[in-house]
Amino acid sequence: MLPRWPRDSLQCLQRRRQELKQQVDSLLSESRLKGALEASKRRDIYQRCMQLKQAIDENKNTLQKLKKADEPIPVGNYHQKKEEEHSLLDKLTHQLQQLAMSISRENITEIGELTERAEDDSAEDDEEEDDDDEEESKESGEEEETQEEEKQENESHQQVTSKEYIAVGDFSAQQAGDLTFKKGEILLITEKKPDGWWMAKNAKGNNGLVPKTYLEPYHKEEGQESSEEGNEEDVEVGNEIADEPEVKQRTDSHWSAVRKALSEQINTIDVLTTMGAIPAGFRPSTLFQLLEEGNQFRASYFLQPELAPSQLAFRDLLWNAKTGTIRSRPSHVSLILTLWSCKMIPLPGVSIQVLSRHVRLCLFDGNKVLSNIHTVRATWQPKKPRTWTFSPQVTGILPCLLDGDCFLRSNSLSPDLGILFEPGISYIRNSTGERGELSCGWVFLKLFDASGIPIPAKTYELFLNGGTPYEKGVEVDRSVSRRAHGSVFHQMMMMRREPQLLVKLRSLNRRSRDILSLLPEILIGSMGCIHLLIFYRQILGDVLLKGRMSMQSADFISNPVLATFPKLLEQPDVMDALRSSWAEKESTLKRSEKVGRRRD
Repeated sequence: MLPRWPRDSLQCLQRRRQELKQQVDSLLSESRLKGALEASKRRDIYQRCMQLKQAIDENKNTLQKLKKADEPIPVGNYHQKKEEEHSLLDKLTHQLQQLAMSISRENITEIGELTERAEDDSAEDDEEEDDDDEEESKESGEEEETQEEEKQENESHQQVTSKEYIAVGDFSAQQAGDLTFKKGEILLITEKKPDGWWMAKNAKGNNGLVPKTYLEPYHKEEGQESSEEGNEEDVEVGNEIADEPEVKQRTDSHWSAVRKALSEQINTIDVLTTMGAIPAGFRPSTLFQLLEEGNQFRASYFLQPELAPSQLAFRDLLWNAKTGTIRSRPSHVSLILTLWSCKMIPLPGVSIQVLSRHVRLCLFDGNKVLSNIHTVRATWQPKKPRTWTFSPQVTGILPCLLDGDCFLRSNSLSPDLGILFEPGISYIRNSTGERGELSCGWVFLKLFDASGIPIPAKTYELFLNGGTPYEKGVEVDRSVSRRAHGSVFHQMMMMRREPQLLVKLRSLNRRSRDILSLLPEILIGSMGCIHLLIFYRQILGDVLLKGRMSMQSADFISNPVLATFPKLLEQPDVMDALRSSWAEKESTLKRSEKVGRRRD
Protein backbone atom coordinates (compact mmCIF):
# COMPACT_ATOMS: atom_id res chain seq x y z
CA MET A 1 0.00 0.00 0.00
CA LEU A 2 1.01 3.55 -0.60
CA PRO A 3 2.07 5.44 2.56
CA ARG A 4 -0.46 7.73 4.19
CA TRP A 5 0.11 11.46 3.87
CA PRO A 6 0.11 13.27 7.20
CA ARG A 7 -3.06 15.19 7.86
CA ASP A 8 -1.98 18.74 8.49
CA SER A 9 -3.27 21.12 5.78
CA LEU A 10 -5.21 21.38 2.55
CA GLN A 11 -2.01 22.16 0.67
CA CYS A 12 -0.49 18.82 1.67
CA LEU A 13 -3.56 17.00 0.40
CA GLN A 14 -3.35 18.90 -2.88
CA ARG A 15 0.27 17.79 -3.32
CA ARG A 16 -0.77 14.25 -2.49
CA ARG A 17 -3.53 14.42 -5.11
CA GLN A 18 -1.02 15.60 -7.72
CA GLU A 19 1.19 12.62 -6.94
CA LEU A 20 -1.78 10.27 -7.25
CA LYS A 21 -2.76 11.87 -10.55
CA GLN A 22 0.72 11.25 -11.94
CA GLN A 23 0.52 7.62 -10.90
CA VAL A 24 -2.95 7.24 -12.44
CA ASP A 25 -1.79 8.83 -15.72
CA SER A 26 1.22 6.54 -15.75
CA LEU A 27 -0.98 3.51 -15.17
CA LEU A 28 -3.39 4.54 -17.96
CA SER A 29 -0.48 5.02 -20.37
CA GLU A 30 0.94 1.65 -19.42
CA SER A 31 -2.43 -0.05 -19.98
CA ARG A 32 -2.47 1.17 -23.60
CA LEU A 33 0.82 -0.54 -24.47
CA LYS A 34 0.79 -3.79 -26.46
CA GLY A 35 2.45 -5.72 -23.67
CA ALA A 36 -0.47 -4.86 -21.36
CA LEU A 37 -2.65 -7.35 -23.26
CA GLU A 38 -0.87 -10.25 -21.60
CA ALA A 39 -2.81 -11.91 -18.79
CA SER A 40 -0.02 -11.52 -16.23
CA LYS A 41 0.39 -7.84 -17.09
CA ARG A 42 -3.34 -7.24 -16.80
CA ARG A 43 -3.29 -8.81 -13.36
CA ASP A 44 -0.54 -6.46 -12.22
CA ILE A 45 -2.36 -3.42 -13.65
CA TYR A 46 -5.59 -4.47 -11.92
CA GLN A 47 -3.84 -4.79 -8.54
CA ARG A 48 -2.17 -1.41 -8.92
CA CYS A 49 -5.54 0.04 -9.91
CA MET A 50 -7.08 -1.25 -6.68
CA GLN A 51 -4.20 0.12 -4.62
CA LEU A 52 -4.49 3.56 -6.19
CA LYS A 53 -8.24 3.60 -5.62
CA GLN A 54 -7.73 2.77 -1.97
CA ALA A 55 -5.15 5.54 -1.66
CA ILE A 56 -7.57 8.01 -3.28
CA ASP A 57 -10.32 6.94 -0.89
CA GLU A 58 -8.00 7.57 2.04
CA ASN A 59 -7.26 11.02 0.68
CA LYS A 60 -11.01 11.67 0.35
CA ASN A 61 -11.66 10.63 3.92
CA THR A 62 -8.83 12.82 5.18
CA LEU A 63 -10.14 15.72 3.11
CA GLN A 64 -13.63 15.24 4.49
CA LYS A 65 -12.41 15.37 8.09
CA LEU A 66 -10.22 18.40 7.46
CA LYS A 67 -11.46 21.66 8.95
CA LYS A 68 -10.52 25.25 8.37
CA ALA A 69 -9.19 25.47 11.91
CA ASP A 70 -6.56 22.83 11.02
CA GLU A 71 -4.81 25.20 8.60
CA PRO A 72 -1.54 26.67 9.90
CA ILE A 73 -2.19 29.88 7.92
CA PRO A 74 -5.44 31.50 6.72
CA VAL A 75 -6.71 30.19 3.35
CA GLY A 76 -9.06 32.21 1.14
CA ASN A 77 -12.17 30.52 -0.34
CA TYR A 78 -11.41 27.50 1.81
CA HIS A 79 -14.68 25.64 1.30
CA GLN A 80 -14.66 26.23 -2.46
CA LYS A 81 -11.12 24.89 -2.75
CA LYS A 82 -12.04 21.92 -0.64
CA GLU A 83 -14.97 21.09 -2.94
CA GLU A 84 -12.77 21.48 -6.03
CA GLU A 85 -10.22 19.13 -4.51
CA HIS A 86 -12.94 16.57 -3.79
CA SER A 87 -14.19 16.84 -7.39
CA LEU A 88 -10.68 16.20 -8.77
CA LEU A 89 -10.37 13.09 -6.60
CA ASP A 90 -13.75 11.87 -7.91
CA LYS A 91 -12.43 12.20 -11.47
CA LEU A 92 -9.41 10.06 -10.62
CA THR A 93 -11.70 7.43 -9.10
CA HIS A 94 -13.85 7.44 -12.24
CA GLN A 95 -10.77 6.90 -14.44
CA LEU A 96 -9.74 3.91 -12.33
CA GLN A 97 -13.26 2.48 -12.51
CA GLN A 98 -13.24 2.65 -16.29
CA LEU A 99 -9.80 1.03 -16.43
CA ALA A 100 -10.87 -1.83 -14.14
CA MET A 101 -14.01 -2.43 -16.19
CA SER A 102 -12.01 -2.55 -19.44
CA ILE A 103 -9.61 -5.08 -17.90
CA SER A 104 -12.58 -7.22 -16.81
CA ARG A 105 -14.07 -7.07 -20.30
CA GLU A 106 -10.75 -8.11 -21.87
CA ASN A 107 -10.51 -11.04 -19.48
CA ILE A 108 -14.09 -12.12 -20.27
CA THR A 109 -13.35 -11.89 -24.02
CA GLU A 110 -10.23 -14.01 -23.56
CA ILE A 111 -12.20 -16.75 -21.79
CA GLY A 112 -14.89 -16.58 -24.50
CA GLU A 113 -12.25 -17.12 -27.20
CA LEU A 114 -10.89 -20.00 -25.17
CA THR A 115 -14.28 -21.74 -25.26
CA GLU A 116 -14.50 -21.31 -29.05
CA ARG A 117 -11.03 -22.84 -29.54
CA ALA A 118 -11.59 -25.67 -27.08
CA GLU A 119 -13.19 -28.07 -29.59
CA ASP A 120 -10.53 -27.49 -32.27
CA ASP A 121 -7.66 -27.82 -29.84
CA SER A 122 -9.07 -30.69 -27.77
CA ALA A 123 -7.11 -33.37 -29.63
CA GLU A 124 -3.82 -31.50 -29.34
CA ASP A 125 -4.49 -30.73 -25.68
CA ASP A 126 -5.11 -34.40 -24.97
CA GLU A 127 -1.78 -35.39 -26.55
CA GLU A 128 0.11 -32.71 -24.64
CA GLU A 129 -1.62 -33.68 -21.43
CA ASP A 130 -0.69 -37.33 -21.93
CA ASP A 131 2.98 -36.41 -22.46
CA ASP A 132 2.92 -34.16 -19.43
CA ASP A 133 1.30 -36.88 -17.36
CA GLU A 134 4.01 -39.40 -18.35
CA GLU A 135 6.83 -37.02 -17.46
CA GLU A 136 5.22 -36.00 -14.20
CA SER A 137 4.53 -39.61 -13.28
CA LYS A 138 8.19 -40.54 -13.81
CA GLU A 139 9.48 -37.61 -11.77
CA SER A 140 7.00 -37.83 -8.93
CA GLY A 141 6.46 -41.59 -8.87
CA GLU A 142 8.47 -42.13 -5.72
CA GLU A 143 6.86 -39.14 -3.99
CA GLU A 144 3.38 -40.41 -4.76
CA GLU A 145 4.17 -43.84 -3.32
CA THR A 146 5.43 -42.36 -0.06
CA GLN A 147 2.52 -39.91 0.23
CA GLU A 148 -0.25 -42.26 -0.82
CA GLU A 149 -0.84 -43.59 2.67
CA GLU A 150 -0.95 -40.07 4.14
CA LYS A 151 -3.52 -38.98 1.55
CA GLN A 152 -5.74 -41.92 2.36
CA GLU A 153 -5.60 -41.14 6.07
CA ASN A 154 -6.39 -37.46 5.54
CA GLU A 155 -8.96 -38.00 2.82
CA SER A 156 -11.84 -37.24 5.17
CA HIS A 157 -10.20 -33.97 6.20
CA GLN A 158 -9.75 -32.75 2.61
CA GLN A 159 -13.43 -31.92 2.14
CA VAL A 160 -12.59 -28.41 3.27
CA THR A 161 -9.76 -27.21 1.06
CA SER A 162 -6.77 -25.68 2.83
CA LYS A 163 -4.53 -23.46 0.72
CA GLU A 164 -2.15 -20.59 1.22
CA TYR A 165 -3.18 -17.22 -0.16
CA ILE A 166 -1.35 -13.90 -0.22
CA ALA A 167 -3.07 -10.62 0.66
CA VAL A 168 -3.04 -8.00 -2.12
CA GLY A 169 -4.13 -5.19 0.20
CA ASP A 170 -4.67 -4.19 3.83
CA PHE A 171 -7.91 -5.20 5.55
CA SER A 172 -9.15 -4.06 8.96
CA ALA A 173 -11.71 -6.09 10.89
CA GLN A 174 -15.17 -4.59 10.55
CA GLN A 175 -16.91 -6.75 13.13
CA ALA A 176 -16.17 -9.34 15.77
CA GLY A 177 -14.97 -12.49 14.04
CA ASP A 178 -13.10 -10.76 11.20
CA LEU A 179 -9.37 -11.24 10.78
CA THR A 180 -7.16 -8.19 10.24
CA PHE A 181 -4.22 -8.57 7.86
CA LYS A 182 -1.69 -6.52 5.92
CA LYS A 183 -0.66 -6.58 2.29
CA GLY A 184 1.79 -9.39 1.52
CA GLU A 185 0.73 -11.46 4.53
CA ILE A 186 0.36 -15.22 3.91
CA LEU A 187 -2.97 -16.69 5.08
CA LEU A 188 -4.01 -20.33 5.28
CA ILE A 189 -7.60 -20.77 4.03
CA THR A 190 -9.37 -23.45 6.05
CA GLU A 191 -12.92 -23.01 4.71
CA LYS A 192 -14.33 -21.37 1.59
CA LYS A 193 -17.90 -20.07 1.86
CA PRO A 194 -20.12 -19.19 -1.11
CA ASP A 195 -20.88 -15.70 0.23
CA GLY A 196 -17.30 -14.56 -0.48
CA TRP A 197 -16.08 -14.57 3.14
CA TRP A 198 -13.53 -17.31 3.84
CA MET A 199 -12.26 -18.68 7.14
CA ALA A 200 -8.50 -18.03 7.35
CA LYS A 201 -5.61 -18.54 9.75
CA ASN A 202 -2.56 -16.27 9.93
CA ALA A 203 1.03 -17.05 10.93
CA LYS A 204 0.29 -16.24 14.58
CA GLY A 205 -2.46 -18.85 14.70
CA ASN A 206 -5.36 -16.37 14.80
CA ASN A 207 -8.52 -17.42 12.95
CA GLY A 208 -11.21 -15.24 11.40
CA LEU A 209 -13.29 -14.34 8.36
CA VAL A 210 -11.60 -12.54 5.46
CA PRO A 211 -12.97 -11.24 2.11
CA LYS A 212 -11.75 -13.27 -0.87
CA THR A 213 -11.45 -10.09 -2.96
CA TYR A 214 -8.26 -9.23 -1.04
CA LEU A 215 -6.59 -12.59 -1.71
CA GLU A 216 -4.85 -14.43 -4.51
CA PRO A 217 -3.21 -17.88 -4.60
CA TYR A 218 0.32 -17.95 -3.20
CA HIS A 219 3.02 -19.99 -5.02
CA LYS A 220 6.18 -20.72 -3.03
CA GLU A 221 8.26 -21.31 -6.16
CA GLU A 222 7.65 -20.19 -9.71
CA GLY A 223 6.92 -23.07 -12.05
CA GLN A 224 6.01 -25.41 -9.16
CA GLU A 225 2.33 -26.11 -8.65
CA SER A 226 0.50 -27.31 -5.62
CA SER A 227 -1.46 -30.52 -5.87
CA GLU A 228 -4.55 -28.58 -4.90
CA GLU A 229 -4.51 -26.33 -7.96
CA GLY A 230 -6.62 -28.91 -9.73
CA ASN A 231 -9.62 -28.11 -7.55
CA GLU A 232 -12.36 -26.23 -9.32
CA GLU A 233 -12.60 -23.74 -6.45
CA ASP A 234 -9.27 -22.25 -7.50
CA VAL A 235 -10.73 -21.08 -10.80
CA GLU A 236 -13.09 -18.65 -9.05
CA VAL A 237 -12.63 -15.34 -10.75
CA GLY A 238 -15.62 -13.38 -9.43
CA ASN A 239 -13.37 -10.80 -7.80
CA GLU A 240 -9.91 -11.67 -9.11
CA ILE A 241 -8.36 -11.84 -12.60
CA ALA A 242 -7.78 -15.37 -13.92
CA ASP A 243 -4.56 -15.92 -15.86
CA GLU A 244 -4.63 -17.88 -19.12
CA PRO A 245 -1.95 -20.37 -17.94
CA GLU A 246 -4.07 -21.28 -14.87
CA VAL A 247 -6.95 -22.31 -17.14
CA LYS A 248 -4.71 -24.34 -19.49
CA GLN A 249 -2.95 -26.16 -16.66
CA ARG A 250 -6.12 -28.02 -15.74
CA THR A 251 -5.99 -31.66 -16.82
CA ASP A 252 -9.03 -33.15 -15.12
CA SER A 253 -11.97 -31.15 -16.48
CA HIS A 254 -11.11 -28.52 -19.07
CA TRP A 255 -14.69 -27.82 -20.11
CA SER A 256 -15.99 -27.66 -16.54
CA ALA A 257 -13.32 -25.05 -15.73
CA VAL A 258 -14.36 -22.92 -18.70
CA ARG A 259 -18.04 -23.17 -17.81
CA LYS A 260 -17.29 -22.31 -14.17
CA ALA A 261 -15.24 -19.28 -15.19
CA LEU A 262 -17.97 -18.03 -17.51
CA SER A 263 -20.72 -18.55 -14.94
CA GLU A 264 -18.91 -17.09 -11.92
CA GLN A 265 -16.66 -14.43 -13.37
CA ILE A 266 -19.22 -12.30 -15.19
CA ASN A 267 -20.87 -10.43 -12.34
CA THR A 268 -21.16 -6.79 -13.26
CA ILE A 269 -22.74 -5.75 -9.97
CA ASP A 270 -19.87 -7.22 -7.91
CA VAL A 271 -17.26 -5.53 -10.12
CA LEU A 272 -19.01 -2.16 -9.92
CA THR A 273 -19.45 -2.52 -6.16
CA THR A 274 -15.77 -3.39 -5.68
CA MET A 275 -14.71 -0.30 -7.63
CA GLY A 276 -17.17 1.97 -5.80
CA ALA A 277 -19.38 2.67 -8.83
CA ILE A 278 -22.33 1.14 -6.95
CA PRO A 279 -22.45 1.45 -3.15
CA ALA A 280 -22.33 -1.79 -1.18
CA GLY A 281 -25.81 -3.15 -0.50
CA PHE A 282 -27.37 -1.45 -3.54
CA ARG A 283 -28.18 -2.54 -7.11
CA PRO A 284 -30.18 -1.06 -10.04
CA SER A 285 -33.86 -0.68 -9.17
CA THR A 286 -36.23 -3.20 -10.77
CA LEU A 287 -39.47 -1.22 -10.32
CA PHE A 288 -37.87 1.99 -11.56
CA GLN A 289 -36.90 0.22 -14.79
CA LEU A 290 -40.52 -0.90 -15.23
CA LEU A 291 -41.75 2.67 -14.76
CA GLU A 292 -39.33 3.85 -17.43
CA GLU A 293 -40.62 1.31 -19.96
CA GLY A 294 -44.06 2.88 -20.41
CA ASN A 295 -47.38 3.91 -18.86
CA GLN A 296 -48.72 0.42 -18.16
CA PHE A 297 -47.40 0.59 -14.59
CA ARG A 298 -48.54 4.11 -13.78
CA ALA A 299 -51.69 5.08 -11.85
CA SER A 300 -53.12 7.00 -14.83
CA TYR A 301 -53.32 3.74 -16.79
CA PHE A 302 -55.46 2.00 -14.14
CA LEU A 303 -57.61 5.06 -13.31
CA GLN A 304 -59.15 5.30 -16.76
CA PRO A 305 -62.38 3.26 -17.22
CA GLU A 306 -62.06 -0.06 -19.01
CA LEU A 307 -64.41 -0.95 -21.88
CA ALA A 308 -66.43 -4.15 -21.83
CA PRO A 309 -65.84 -6.79 -24.57
CA SER A 310 -68.82 -5.37 -26.50
CA GLN A 311 -67.06 -1.97 -26.69
CA LEU A 312 -70.47 -0.35 -25.98
CA ALA A 313 -70.23 -0.11 -22.19
CA PHE A 314 -67.69 0.12 -19.42
CA ARG A 315 -66.73 -2.97 -17.44
CA ASP A 316 -65.70 -1.20 -14.22
CA LEU A 317 -67.90 1.93 -14.37
CA LEU A 318 -71.63 1.45 -13.88
CA TRP A 319 -74.41 3.94 -13.08
CA ASN A 320 -76.86 3.63 -10.20
CA ALA A 321 -80.06 5.36 -11.37
CA LYS A 322 -81.69 5.26 -7.90
CA THR A 323 -78.92 7.13 -6.10
CA GLY A 324 -77.71 9.15 -9.08
CA THR A 325 -74.10 8.09 -8.50
CA ILE A 326 -71.72 5.50 -9.81
CA ARG A 327 -72.30 2.00 -8.53
CA SER A 328 -69.91 0.61 -5.95
CA ARG A 329 -67.96 -2.48 -6.95
CA PRO A 330 -66.37 -4.69 -4.28
CA SER A 331 -63.05 -6.34 -5.12
CA HIS A 332 -61.26 -9.51 -4.04
CA VAL A 333 -58.62 -7.49 -2.16
CA SER A 334 -59.40 -4.15 -0.57
CA LEU A 335 -57.23 -2.91 2.27
CA ILE A 336 -55.30 0.01 3.76
CA LEU A 337 -51.68 -0.18 4.88
CA THR A 338 -49.33 2.17 6.67
CA LEU A 339 -45.60 2.40 6.08
CA TRP A 340 -43.96 2.95 9.46
CA SER A 341 -40.21 2.94 8.94
CA CYS A 342 -37.15 1.32 7.35
CA LYS A 343 -34.28 0.35 9.64
CA MET A 344 -30.61 -0.56 9.11
CA ILE A 345 -30.62 0.62 5.50
CA PRO A 346 -27.09 0.58 3.97
CA LEU A 347 -25.33 3.92 3.65
CA PRO A 348 -24.87 5.14 0.06
CA GLY A 349 -21.25 6.26 0.49
CA VAL A 350 -19.52 9.42 -0.71
CA SER A 351 -19.27 8.73 -4.44
CA ILE A 352 -22.89 9.74 -5.06
CA GLN A 353 -25.21 12.48 -3.86
CA VAL A 354 -28.61 11.20 -2.73
CA LEU A 355 -31.54 13.18 -4.12
CA SER A 356 -34.38 11.24 -2.46
CA ARG A 357 -35.10 8.14 -0.38
CA HIS A 358 -38.32 6.29 -1.08
CA VAL A 359 -40.21 3.00 -1.12
CA ARG A 360 -41.98 1.73 -4.24
CA LEU A 361 -44.78 -0.81 -3.84
CA CYS A 362 -47.08 -2.75 -6.13
CA LEU A 363 -49.18 -5.91 -6.31
CA PHE A 364 -47.10 -8.92 -7.30
CA ASP A 365 -47.75 -12.66 -7.73
CA GLY A 366 -44.15 -13.85 -7.83
CA ASN A 367 -43.93 -13.60 -11.63
CA LYS A 368 -45.31 -10.26 -12.76
CA VAL A 369 -46.53 -6.89 -11.52
CA LEU A 370 -50.35 -6.72 -11.38
CA SER A 371 -50.98 -3.05 -10.56
CA ASN A 372 -49.53 0.41 -10.81
CA ILE A 373 -46.27 1.14 -8.98
CA HIS A 374 -46.86 3.60 -6.15
CA THR A 375 -44.04 5.65 -4.59
CA VAL A 376 -43.82 6.99 -1.04
CA ARG A 377 -40.92 9.27 -0.17
CA ALA A 378 -39.12 8.76 3.13
CA THR A 379 -37.55 11.24 5.53
CA TRP A 380 -34.44 10.75 7.65
CA GLN A 381 -32.38 12.47 10.31
CA PRO A 382 -28.60 13.06 10.06
CA LYS A 383 -28.20 11.50 13.52
CA LYS A 384 -29.84 8.27 12.26
CA PRO A 385 -28.96 8.00 8.56
CA ARG A 386 -29.83 4.30 8.42
CA THR A 387 -33.41 4.83 9.60
CA TRP A 388 -36.14 6.08 7.27
CA THR A 389 -39.56 7.26 8.43
CA PHE A 390 -42.82 8.17 6.69
CA SER A 391 -45.73 10.58 7.20
CA PRO A 392 -43.77 13.30 9.03
CA GLN A 393 -45.52 16.01 11.02
CA VAL A 394 -45.89 19.13 8.86
CA THR A 395 -47.79 22.38 9.01
CA GLY A 396 -50.92 22.21 6.87
CA ILE A 397 -51.79 19.21 4.74
CA LEU A 398 -49.33 16.34 4.43
CA PRO A 399 -47.92 16.15 0.86
CA CYS A 400 -49.26 13.05 -0.88
CA LEU A 401 -45.71 12.02 -1.79
CA LEU A 402 -44.86 11.75 1.93
CA ASP A 403 -48.10 10.06 2.94
CA GLY A 404 -47.37 6.59 4.32
CA ASP A 405 -51.08 5.59 4.38
CA CYS A 406 -51.91 3.76 1.16
CA PHE A 407 -54.97 1.94 -0.19
CA LEU A 408 -54.86 -1.22 -2.33
CA ARG A 409 -57.50 -2.80 -4.54
CA SER A 410 -57.23 -5.87 -6.75
CA ASN A 411 -59.51 -8.47 -8.32
CA SER A 412 -56.73 -10.98 -8.92
CA LEU A 413 -57.58 -14.53 -7.79
CA SER A 414 -53.97 -15.68 -7.69
CA PRO A 415 -53.20 -17.60 -4.47
CA ASP A 416 -49.71 -16.06 -4.49
CA LEU A 417 -50.95 -12.48 -4.58
CA GLY A 418 -49.01 -10.11 -2.35
CA ILE A 419 -47.39 -6.71 -2.01
CA LEU A 420 -43.88 -6.10 -3.31
CA PHE A 421 -41.89 -3.39 -1.52
CA GLU A 422 -38.64 -1.99 -2.90
CA PRO A 423 -36.80 0.69 -0.88
CA GLY A 424 -34.39 2.73 -2.97
CA ILE A 425 -32.65 6.04 -3.61
CA SER A 426 -32.37 8.41 -6.54
CA TYR A 427 -28.90 9.86 -6.92
CA ILE A 428 -26.48 11.95 -8.94
CA ARG A 429 -22.90 10.74 -9.34
CA ASN A 430 -20.34 13.29 -8.16
CA SER A 431 -17.69 12.48 -10.75
CA THR A 432 -19.84 12.42 -13.90
CA GLY A 433 -23.15 14.09 -13.04
CA GLU A 434 -24.99 10.93 -14.06
CA ARG A 435 -28.46 10.45 -12.56
CA GLY A 436 -30.08 7.16 -11.71
CA GLU A 437 -31.89 5.07 -9.13
CA LEU A 438 -30.65 2.23 -6.95
CA SER A 439 -32.51 -0.33 -4.88
CA CYS A 440 -31.33 -1.31 -1.41
CA GLY A 441 -33.38 -4.52 -1.24
CA TRP A 442 -36.91 -5.83 -1.63
CA VAL A 443 -39.48 -7.76 0.38
CA PHE A 444 -42.68 -9.59 -0.57
CA LEU A 445 -45.68 -9.74 1.79
CA LYS A 446 -48.05 -12.50 0.74
CA LEU A 447 -51.69 -11.56 1.43
CA PHE A 448 -53.08 -15.10 1.78
CA ASP A 449 -51.85 -18.13 3.67
CA ALA A 450 -51.59 -21.67 2.30
CA SER A 451 -55.32 -22.32 2.90
CA GLY A 452 -56.38 -19.12 1.10
CA ILE A 453 -57.30 -17.17 4.25
CA PRO A 454 -56.27 -13.48 4.29
CA ILE A 455 -53.41 -12.67 6.64
CA PRO A 456 -54.40 -10.81 9.83
CA ALA A 457 -54.36 -7.02 10.07
CA LYS A 458 -51.34 -6.21 12.23
CA THR A 459 -47.82 -4.76 12.09
CA TYR A 460 -45.30 -6.81 10.12
CA GLU A 461 -41.53 -6.62 10.52
CA LEU A 462 -40.21 -7.60 7.09
CA PHE A 463 -36.52 -8.33 6.48
CA LEU A 464 -35.22 -7.12 3.13
CA ASN A 465 -33.71 -9.43 0.51
CA GLY A 466 -30.88 -8.59 -1.86
CA GLY A 467 -30.79 -8.98 -5.63
CA THR A 468 -34.00 -8.68 -7.66
CA PRO A 469 -37.52 -9.92 -6.79
CA TYR A 470 -36.88 -12.83 -9.15
CA GLU A 471 -33.83 -14.03 -7.17
CA LYS A 472 -33.99 -16.02 -3.98
CA GLY A 473 -31.48 -16.40 -1.16
CA VAL A 474 -29.54 -13.18 -1.84
CA GLU A 475 -28.64 -11.04 1.18
CA VAL A 476 -28.48 -7.26 1.28
CA ASP A 477 -25.59 -7.19 3.78
CA ARG A 478 -23.52 -10.39 3.69
CA SER A 479 -21.44 -9.30 6.67
CA VAL A 480 -24.51 -9.80 8.88
CA SER A 481 -26.09 -12.95 7.49
CA ARG A 482 -22.81 -14.87 7.27
CA ARG A 483 -22.64 -15.05 11.08
CA ALA A 484 -25.95 -16.90 11.44
CA HIS A 485 -24.11 -20.03 12.58
CA GLY A 486 -23.50 -18.69 16.12
CA SER A 487 -25.60 -19.09 19.26
CA VAL A 488 -29.31 -18.29 19.38
CA PHE A 489 -28.65 -15.03 21.22
CA HIS A 490 -25.98 -14.11 18.67
CA GLN A 491 -28.38 -14.83 15.82
CA MET A 492 -31.02 -12.64 17.41
CA MET A 493 -28.54 -9.79 17.75
CA MET A 494 -27.48 -10.20 14.13
CA MET A 495 -31.09 -10.19 12.92
CA ARG A 496 -31.58 -6.81 14.54
CA ARG A 497 -28.81 -5.49 12.29
CA GLU A 498 -30.41 -6.73 9.08
CA PRO A 499 -32.27 -4.19 6.88
CA GLN A 500 -35.98 -4.31 7.57
CA LEU A 501 -39.28 -2.62 6.75
CA LEU A 502 -42.12 -2.07 9.21
CA VAL A 503 -45.61 -2.17 7.67
CA LYS A 504 -49.04 -2.19 9.30
CA LEU A 505 -52.15 -3.66 7.65
CA ARG A 506 -55.29 -1.96 8.90
CA SER A 507 -58.72 -3.54 9.17
CA LEU A 508 -61.50 -1.75 7.26
CA ASN A 509 -64.70 -0.46 8.80
CA ARG A 510 -67.91 -0.21 6.82
CA ARG A 511 -67.38 3.40 5.79
CA SER A 512 -63.83 2.79 4.55
CA ARG A 513 -64.98 -0.28 2.62
CA ASP A 514 -67.77 1.71 0.94
CA ILE A 515 -65.34 4.47 -0.04
CA LEU A 516 -62.81 2.06 -1.54
CA SER A 517 -65.56 0.28 -3.51
CA LEU A 518 -66.03 3.44 -5.61
CA LEU A 519 -62.46 3.23 -6.93
CA PRO A 520 -61.22 1.17 -9.90
CA GLU A 521 -60.88 -2.56 -9.30
CA ILE A 522 -57.07 -2.41 -9.55
CA LEU A 523 -55.26 0.57 -8.07
CA ILE A 524 -52.75 1.60 -5.39
CA GLY A 525 -52.58 5.17 -4.17
CA SER A 526 -52.31 7.63 -1.31
CA MET A 527 -55.16 7.91 1.18
CA GLY A 528 -54.74 11.69 1.07
CA CYS A 529 -55.92 11.79 -2.57
CA ILE A 530 -58.77 9.31 -2.32
CA HIS A 531 -61.52 11.98 -2.25
CA LEU A 532 -60.18 13.51 -5.48
CA LEU A 533 -60.12 10.10 -7.16
CA ILE A 534 -63.72 9.38 -6.16
CA PHE A 535 -64.78 12.84 -7.37
CA TYR A 536 -63.12 12.15 -10.72
CA ARG A 537 -64.95 8.81 -10.97
CA GLN A 538 -68.23 10.57 -10.27
CA ILE A 539 -67.56 13.06 -13.08
CA LEU A 540 -66.82 10.09 -15.35
CA GLY A 541 -70.23 8.64 -14.50
CA ASP A 542 -72.02 11.96 -15.05
CA VAL A 543 -70.43 12.58 -18.45
CA LEU A 544 -70.04 9.07 -19.88
CA LEU A 545 -73.13 7.36 -18.44
CA LYS A 546 -75.72 9.74 -17.09
CA GLY A 547 -75.36 12.33 -19.85
CA ARG A 548 -75.53 9.92 -22.77
CA MET A 549 -78.66 10.25 -24.89
CA SER A 550 -78.50 6.61 -25.97
CA MET A 551 -76.43 3.57 -25.10
CA GLN A 552 -75.79 3.12 -28.81
CA SER A 553 -74.35 6.61 -29.17
CA ALA A 554 -70.68 6.70 -30.18
CA ASP A 555 -70.27 10.46 -30.44
CA PHE A 556 -67.00 11.92 -29.17
CA ILE A 557 -67.12 13.66 -25.80
CA SER A 558 -64.89 16.66 -25.08
CA ASN A 559 -64.15 17.18 -21.40
CA PRO A 560 -60.87 18.79 -20.27
CA VAL A 561 -61.15 17.40 -16.72
CA LEU A 562 -61.52 13.82 -17.91
CA ALA A 563 -58.64 14.20 -20.33
CA THR A 564 -56.08 15.81 -18.02
CA PHE A 565 -56.80 14.56 -14.49
CA PRO A 566 -55.18 11.08 -14.87
CA LYS A 567 -51.94 12.75 -15.93
CA LEU A 568 -52.01 14.92 -12.80
CA LEU A 569 -51.49 11.81 -10.66
CA GLU A 570 -47.86 11.84 -11.80
CA GLN A 571 -47.53 15.47 -10.61
CA PRO A 572 -47.67 15.38 -6.79
CA ASP A 573 -47.26 19.16 -6.47
CA VAL A 574 -50.38 19.77 -8.57
CA MET A 575 -52.29 17.14 -6.62
CA ASP A 576 -51.34 18.88 -3.35
CA ALA A 577 -52.58 22.18 -4.79
CA LEU A 578 -55.93 20.56 -5.63
CA ARG A 579 -56.14 19.09 -2.13
CA SER A 580 -55.46 22.52 -0.61
CA SER A 581 -58.21 24.08 -2.73
CA TRP A 582 -60.56 21.28 -1.74
CA ALA A 583 -59.80 21.80 1.96
CA GLU A 584 -60.35 25.58 1.67
CA LYS A 585 -63.66 25.08 -0.08
CA GLU A 586 -64.77 22.48 2.44
CA SER A 587 -63.95 24.80 5.34
CA THR A 588 -66.52 27.32 4.05
CA LEU A 589 -69.36 24.78 3.92
CA LYS A 590 -71.99 24.55 6.60
CA ARG A 591 -72.31 21.46 8.73
CA SER A 592 -75.51 20.36 6.98
CA GLU A 593 -73.83 20.71 3.60
CA LYS A 594 -70.85 18.60 4.74
CA VAL A 595 -73.20 15.85 5.95
CA GLY A 596 -75.04 15.91 2.63
CA ARG A 597 -71.80 15.66 0.68
CA ARG A 598 -70.71 12.68 2.77
CA ARG A 599 -74.00 10.93 2.11
CA ASP A 600 -73.64 11.59 -1.62
